[in-house]
Amino acid sequence: MKKAQSDILGFVPQKDIVYNKLLPYADRLDDESNDILSKIKGNLGRAVQLREIWPGVLFWTRKLSTYMRLYGRKFSKEDHVLFIKLLYELVTIPRLEISMMQGFARLLINLLKKRELLSREDLELPWRPLYELHDRILFSKTEHLGLNWFPNSVESVLKTLVKSCRPYFSESATQEMLDEWRPLLCPFDVTMQKAISNFELFLPTTLPPELHHKGFKLWFDELISLWVSVQNLPSWEVHLVNLFARLANDNIGYIDWDPYIPKIFTRILRSLNLPVGTSQMIVSRYVTNAYDISHVVLWVSALLGGPSKQAQAHLSGLFSSITSFFHPSNHGRWLVKLMKLLQRLPASVVRRLHRERYRKPTWLTPIPDSHKLTEEDITDFVESMMQPVLLAMFSKTGSLDAAQALQNLALMRPELVIPPVLEKTYPALETLTEPHQLTATLSCMIGVARSLVSGGQRFPEGPTHMLPLLMRALPGVDPNDFSKCMITFQFIATFVTLVPLVDCSSALHEKTDLTEVEREMCSASAEFEDFVLQFMDRCFALIDSSTLEQTREETETEKMTHLESLVELGLSSTFSTILTQCSLDIFKVALEKVFNFATTNIFETRVAGRMVADMCRAAAKCHPAESLKMFVPHCCNAINQIAVNEEVLNEEELDKELLWNLQLLSEVTRVDGDKILRYRSDLVQVLQLTLHLKCKQGYTLACNLLHHILRSSALIYPTEYCSVPGGFNQPISDYLPIKDWGRPGDLWNLDIQWHVPSVEETSFAFYLLDLILQPELQRLQRFALGEQDMSRDDVLQSLTIVQHCLLGAGSLMPPLKGEPIPELVHSMVILDETTLYTGMEYDESRENYRDAVCRVMRQLLHYILEHSEDDTKSLFSIIKIISDLLHFKGSHKQEFDSRWKSFNLVKKSMENRLHGRKQHIRALLIDRVMLQHELRKLTVEGCQYRSIHQELMRDLLRLSTSTYSQVRSKAQNVLFTALGTYNFCCRDLIPHVLEFLNPDNSSVTQQQFKGALYCLLGNHSGVCLANLHDWECIILTWPAIVRSGLSSAMSLEKPSIVRLFDDLADKIHRQYETIGIDFSVRKTPTALSQINPWSKAIAILSKNFLCISNTYFVCSAQIMRYVAISAVAGIMKQIKRPHKKIPVSPSDLCEVKELSAIVAGDRPDNQWLQYDSSSLPRTQQDWDRCVFVEKTHWGYYCWPRKLMMYAPLEEQPKQNLTREEMTEREQIMFDHFSDPVFINQFIEFLSLEDRKGKDKFSPRRFCLFKGLFRNFSDAFLPILRPHMERLVADSHESKQRCVAEIISGLIRGCKHWSYSRVESLWELLCPLLRTALSNITIETYADWGTCIATACESRDPRKLHWLFEMLMESPVNGEGGSFVDACRLYVLQGGLAQQEWRVPELLHRLLQYLEPKLTQVYKNVRERIGSVLTYIFMIDVNLPCTQPTTSPHISDFTERILLQLKPLIEGDEEIQNHVVEENEVEEQDERTQAIKLLKTVLKWQIASAGRSFSTALPEQLQFPVHLLTHVCSLKKDAKTCLSLMSQGLLYTEQIPMVLSVLQEIAGSSSWHARYTVLTYLQIMVFYNLFTFMSDQKAMNDVRTLVIRLLEDEQLEVREMAATTLSGFLQCNFLSMDTPMQAHFEALCKTCLPKKRKRELGAIGDTIPSADLVRRHAGVLGLSACILSSPYDVPTWMPQLLMDLSAHLNDTQPIEMTVKKTLSNFRRTHHDNWQQHKQQFTDDQLLVLTDLLVSPCYYA
Repeated sequence: MKKAQSDILGFVPQKDIVYNKLLPYADRLDDESNDILSKIKGNLGRAVQLREIWPGVLFWTRKLSTYMRLYGRKFSKEDHVLFIKLLYELVTIPRLEISMMQGFARLLINLLKKRELLSREDLELPWRPLYELHDRILFSKTEHLGLNWFPNSVESVLKTLVKSCRPYFSESATQEMLDEWRPLLCPFDVTMQKAISNFELFLPTTLPPELHHKGFKLWFDELISLWVSVQNLPSWEVHLVNLFARLANDNIGYIDWDPYIPKIFTRILRSLNLPVGTSQMIVSRYVTNAYDISHVVLWVSALLGGPSKQAQAHLSGLFSSITSFFHPSNHGRWLVKLMKLLQRLPASVVRRLHRERYRKPTWLTPIPDSHKLTEEDITDFVESMMQPVLLAMFSKTGSLDAAQALQNLALMRPELVIPPVLEKTYPALETLTEPHQLTATLSCMIGVARSLVSGGQRFPEGPTHMLPLLMRALPGVDPNDFSKCMITFQFIATFVTLVPLVDCSSALHEKTDLTEVEREMCSASAEFEDFVLQFMDRCFALIDSSTLEQTREETETEKMTHLESLVELGLSSTFSTILTQCSLDIFKVALEKVFNFATTNIFETRVAGRMVADMCRAAAKCHPAESLKMFVPHCCNAINQIAVNEEVLNEEELDKELLWNLQLLSEVTRVDGDKILRYRSDLVQVLQLTLHLKCKQGYTLACNLLHHILRSSALIYPTEYCSVPGGFNQPISDYLPIKDWGRPGDLWNLDIQWHVPSVEETSFAFYLLDLILQPELQRLQRFALGEQDMSRDDVLQSLTIVQHCLLGAGSLMPPLKGEPIPELVHSMVILDETTLYTGMEYDESRENYRDAVCRVMRQLLHYILEHSEDDTKSLFSIIKIISDLLHFKGSHKQEFDSRWKSFNLVKKSMENRLHGRKQHIRALLIDRVMLQHELRKLTVEGCQYRSIHQELMRDLLRLSTSTYSQVRSKAQNVLFTALGTYNFCCRDLIPHVLEFLNPDNSSVTQQQFKGALYCLLGNHSGVCLANLHDWECIILTWPAIVRSGLSSAMSLEKPSIVRLFDDLADKIHRQYETIGIDFSVRKTPTALSQINPWSKAIAILSKNFLCISNTYFVCSAQIMRYVAISAVAGIMKQIKRPHKKIPVSPSDLCEVKELSAIVAGDRPDNQWLQYDSSSLPRTQQDWDRCVFVEKTHWGYYCWPRKLMMYAPLEEQPKQNLTREEMTEREQIMFDHFSDPVFINQFIEFLSLEDRKGKDKFSPRRFCLFKGLFRNFSDAFLPILRPHMERLVADSHESKQRCVAEIISGLIRGCKHWSYSRVESLWELLCPLLRTALSNITIETYADWGTCIATACESRDPRKLHWLFEMLMESPVNGEGGSFVDACRLYVLQGGLAQQEWRVPELLHRLLQYLEPKLTQVYKNVRERIGSVLTYIFMIDVNLPCTQPTTSPHISDFTERILLQLKPLIEGDEEIQNHVVEENEVEEQDERTQAIKLLKTVLKWQIASAGRSFSTALPEQLQFPVHLLTHVCSLKKDAKTCLSLMSQGLLYTEQIPMVLSVLQEIAGSSSWHARYTVLTYLQIMVFYNLFTFMSDQKAMNDVRTLVIRLLEDEQLEVREMAATTLSGFLQCNFLSMDTPMQAHFEALCKTCLPKKRKRELGAIGDTIPSADLVRRHAGVLGLSACILSSPYDVPTWMPQLLMDLSAHLNDTQPIEMTVKKTLSNFRRTHHDNWQQHKQQFTDDQLLVLTDLLVSPCYYA
């Protein structure tokens, strides 16, 4: 086969679509594809050489992507590589129009999609052009100014493109990328995110093992140690995880992950954000930056296997610790994530198994044998997942995720997966009260159907369950419960598709070689007939209960409701599946039954009738000959008998029997065409009788009959969909059907039976057309010419007949002919359409009815629009006919799309991902071939635009602007489809649309005006005429839309028109993408460069635009000002003079040699960058000598190879030009802004309030001022200065905001000013800022913070030393009250935070200044100081290979603080809780100070818990705990702080330290502190589960600590200890072992002292005795064990319950505990009590029943 094909083609195709070879006309396709391919190659090559991107290259690349849709990658390897290289060049053309770039990128992605086709030897792509493209678009410098507009989809397209090219980057690429992006790795800066996301996207991970030293080995250790040491999920951590997941998956077996596994699983568990512990607080960061589940799953599935088995152990641990979260009674936002994990993990493991065992080997690195998954690995994996999956079946989010998980698990281990699902299914089928349970289990059974039915060695008894399941599912066909009904249909259809319904019981006697299971299957198969008949009875009952009379009164609609139509679909598809799979014997019985049902009753034709007719059609389709023999004669006789009477024809309401027989006949004839020919005379007779009935319902049914007869004889389609080729009608002795249960179709022997129209059938079709269509057309034509009168009903009837003829025989009529319309667009390449052969030879000798219908319809349309425009029904019909004339060749696009969708759904629900290789069921494969045939019929891309199309589209435009809105909207939809079909027809149509908007055209009605606007707006999927990517059209449409406001038809009273304009504006704004004006490709031959007529126009435009914009600054409409400000800011950016940069080597600057190894942080070679008050540039020559580095990240991690710095001042463009030296554009700006009147108005408007209380600092205005001061230096300062001084003194928020915007623009704009100018600027600014800060108010402090932060962003701190020194003067001096102090700190914090690691000296000074002030009296100042401390210590991080910072250290600070807290700790505890006496004032004072200090420190802890990159130190734990011990008023803060700290990530070496602190606190005399230890433990252990589990000693310590606290004297502590213990048991951190059980039982047996008669006044009553405590501890321990498994009954539980019950009558608090435990046990086990009961012996059950029933009150 292959050989022959490559001889015809002349090459070996890369990978073509196999389904093409199964089409009935497959032999013609090789020549056709060769022809198309050569055209594409020739024209594309020519267009590229001529440098004609549009329309040439664009047109032919579209053709190439269509070619790939039709034939797959059917070209040689050399062509494949050339196509890819060409498209790569096209995509990376600099400044290519975005929409074109996206088009090329999508095609390139498609070409690169199958990696296995091209190895690294065949293809190498450079990475840098892609990176430059990616950087230019995603980090665009101009987009925020509105100078560039990118579509939303561009980001995902670019990312997918990089992913596709990644495998082909050169081997040196990794090192080049590291050199490029390492210098950006500064964790305090946004560039970190950029660098890491670039690493994630670009780093190649598929290099072969011999190149690993040039690949991941260069970066793996560095990045993984960064990941291990970072904390608190910064946004870039997610990208690292994605990178590691991809690396692990591409290199299974080449990396040793074992040391990292506990850390990986701990972080995955943390990332699920599960609510844990008694106080459930989650840091909000965790919710937004959590890991992406699909990558987590990839990583986990790549870690499994291998010699150490560690990953599987941890995975089992992960699932056992989170299993209880899957229980249906738990619900929360975290559930979606858990379900996703559950659904995707098995799929990912199946994918890996497929890759290891079944995939054809390719050039990609194979997995070494040592790391492949063994059978044991698979079993362990499946077992670890079963429990959560079975719980998730009944989840509140629906059972779909669980069903998909089960489908994949069952592929690997059916014997472990299917039995428990069956166990849940059988009872669910029996129960009547819980329908939800039924739908859930059935949908899971559908998932495992294939594994169940095919049995196999692993689960041979599987098929025996099939019949019992089918029989028990029948009651689900229930008219009262819709969802149950649908899932039952789906269930039955799924199982029946897999199994031939043939009675094989006779084989028991004939064959002797059957296995036990096969014998069982044979004897069971005798029930099939029974099953089919019972199913039919159920369906008949369903139909009887849904007839129209029963379900609705007369008044309501007569159409089917949505639910009914779904049931109808389910019923008919299930029934036809059953009949397809039946043996002939069973079929005959069924046919008899359905025939009797259909002919003995008369149904109404809307609801029940449709269902019955569907069932009959299903029967007729399976075996046409047998079925037609029964149905056709019966129906024809019935119709003829009734229609003999003449008066019937004119009745309005027809006889029910006639209608029903017509309906039945019209459905039964939808079968194989050549079987109908026998009955043609009968059928023609019926048609002639009934097509002209007066009753609309009657003639519509007759038209359907006509349509179906024509379709059956004119189309190509498969005639059977049986699951085994050749059907089941062979004797049992030769062929045993049970062998074929669950068998996939064989793609190479599909043996499809096609129906291809024979000569006889086509001539029959044309006979019908001549007989029926011809006279109708003649009538309509006479009517259109005014020669004959027809009533509206008659016109409608004729149109309906015409329409159905078109629908039935559309595939026999050749497309419309006409002259191509020339000169729409100039191109130097041929732009012609390609025609595909779809199995139809048009017969030229016969009349072309398409042209005839077209002629008559146009005449009729014009006649109706002239004479009776209100005949909308006829107009609707004509619109439909025009649509079919243009596009219909036998199938509709919508039908195709929905079939394609449902095909994919079925494929997904039944596919076998493990073996792959298209092992689908035969029916699916046939369906796919049919879809391929339809795809060829519907491919109409790039049709030529001919005169006939032009005429029809003008008619459609006329309809689109007619009087009635429904007519308009229907016509518009057809018009939009047509616009997308024909090449460049928009250019032809736009002028006609714009006619209606022209204000000079006074005859336009409002309806026409609206219609035209709608035509411009387009629908959501089609073309939008208002912004085509084509300047020639835009230059017409945009001005016309703006001018249309003056049209007489425009009225603002009509809200619909106003809304339309809004939508249009919105669509143009949202969808407009920057379109190139003058675009030429580099290396252009001069003769052919595209001379662009627009450039002059654009130049004039932009000049006018400047003048306009500047005048709009002072326009009174706020929105105009807003747009004008953006526009001028953008123009400023464009006329900015470029500053020259020169490369500098960093090591020369600092006279220190660069270090060879990577060391980040403060090093000798970046010391000179830091702020040092002793060497600030305070004179002209210092300033010139100083090298300013503006960006904060340079030099932190490592230096770039070449640092680009600005050249010295004398080489830069001249500043302070005189007016004569400026360009024309600059002069316009200069004149406006040096005009005092203009500035007055402008500032006046800027300092107005827009929306009270909602205004914020505006970045747009900041950009405007920055641009002014950057481009014109300090020219405008003198004019603005008085305004600034005036505004600063005014404390109104809008005035303050305005001056803040100007000042930040000034500071950023003076980047390149000379020293003298800068100095004088600061002399002006410092007093202004001082005034501003003293006038600060609650409304404006945020604006000032933004102002200073914006001013300091990306500026060298040494340039701003005036600002910093001024802010540092004395922020907290009490002037102006506490509020001003807090604000000053806030502003200072904003400035310093932008400077990150370059101002250690300022941070030290600030810390020194603040430390004595930590005990501030005012709360707001204290809180602000807390937040400032976070920023001061932010730089103290412990990341890998980072030097200790020169900024302040946390540990030194903590030590100093703890010293000051001494008075709190040492005070005698008894006193603290009682009233303090007057004489202790001095001590009290010390304590108050210490408490205030603690409050501040707490604020700092809370603020930094969620922000810092590294974990809190163990000694910091003491702060909140001391607080709890002593001061009750601050409980809330302390709890928050502890809760946040306990969620921190711990490293193995920190665990002992933290535990020792906790043990120390557990010995504290305050019970609050002891209580806190427990809540802290709960969260800490869960959030670091696997780190703890990998350290045996730590586990023992935690255990002893909890058990010790169980015996605490304080009741609350004991109860919390029990809760903690129960939680640890539940997440399998501790296990319920014998010693623990024995320990508790021993404690329980502690004897209590007898109650003596109390002496009067006896003390000691209140303090519990030690014995009672111990006994209570034992009971609590037992109760914890019982509560730890809320959803099942482990083996040890019954005994413990018995032990507990003995204590029911003990003293309080024991009795209370026992009662609570029992009632909880009852609550959680109540649902599945029937199953749980089995775990207990009869005696135990008796005791239990006594306990659980409430005691009797009457005893």
